[in-house]
Amino acid sequence: MTAARVRSGGRPTLEEVAARAGVGRGTASRVINGSPRVSAHTREAVEAAVAELGYVPNRAARALAGNRTDAIALVVPESESRFFAEPYFSDIVRGVGAALADTEMQLLLTLVGSDRERRRLAQYLTAHRVDGVLLVSVHADDPLPDLLEQLGMPAVMNGRRSATEPLPSVDSDNFEGARAAVEHLASRGRRSIATITGRLDVYASQRRLDGYRKALSEAGLEPDEQLIAPADFSEEGGVQAMRQLLARRPDVDAVFAASDLMAAGARQVLREAGRRIPDDVALVGFDDSAVARHMDPALTSVRQPIEEMGRTMTRVLLEKIAGESGTGESGERQQIVLPTELVVRDSS
Repeated sequence: MTAARVRSGGRPTLEEVAARAGVGRGTASRVINGSPRVSAHTREAVEAAVAELGYVPNRAARALAGNRTDAIALVVPESESRFFAEPYFSDIVRGVGAALADTEMQLLLTLVGSDRERRRLAQYLTAHRVDGVLLVSVHADDPLPDLLEQLGMPAVMNGRRSATEPLPSVDSDNFEGARAAVEHLASRGRRSIATITGRLDVYASQRRLDGYRKALSEAGLEPDEQLIAPADFSEEGGVQAMRQLLARRPDVDAVFAASDLMAAGARQVLREAGRRIPDDVALVGFDDSAVARHMDPALTSVRQPIEEMGRTMTRVLLEKIAGESGTGESGERQQIVLPTELVVRDSS
């Protein structure tokens, strides 16, 4: 039996783990709680000390002392049908799961598709039954982020509500992704370039529309509001928007859809109208999901690192739960933007 165990009365303590590893108690706690904000060397030293001493965290005592539940919620303000129809959400969940794989945290997935479900979630969060929240697909007027701030609940968003978002967020470069897509279409000689937007109460949709407009300006093309058709990121939304575009501007020769599912809906309408892709109308999507790769012709699409966004969101949240500030060196909230990449295929 080690001297450390004798001193602690038979049960090794966190202080003894820290002393054996040569680190402070707070650092040892971060390693044991799964915070990624420690070096590999430090993590190995603490894990070795845990193994040598046979340290077992007293989860019940830790939860009582720190008001911890060892659970986080992934909240998606969408209906069940939308959640399972869009590949984006499953990729986010995979990224979150990967980031939690080596921690003791449990993941609670919550879909909030109605006012009643929103009220129930508010009651659940007010009772502090989770240690933190990941928010995905938040609309501009969604009250949940403000509630989380009022509760002092650690939270990270996938995308911002606006340019002045106060909560930490992780997003892809929606503006540059859209700009690159439309620049590509213009470089292929397309001159009547339309766009099918996502819901415009979502900041990502606004930024993709901004990128579309910027690329048109750079190509010397006059913007035309009749070439802009708002939709809702769904395939059916893409169908309805493409029908509107053809009715308003039958001369359209290219379409940038702000999601692959909407591009799939647009393709259906174009084929029904006898328009060949890409000969008559070039088509570009956004997400680079399995939908893009399996379409015929294969869809040119803007690849955004969706799983990486899920992992990064989770890492930032774990840091906040472990007691990190959630701010950068300048004291500003973390607003992390990951790069996108245009993947050119046969549809353009």
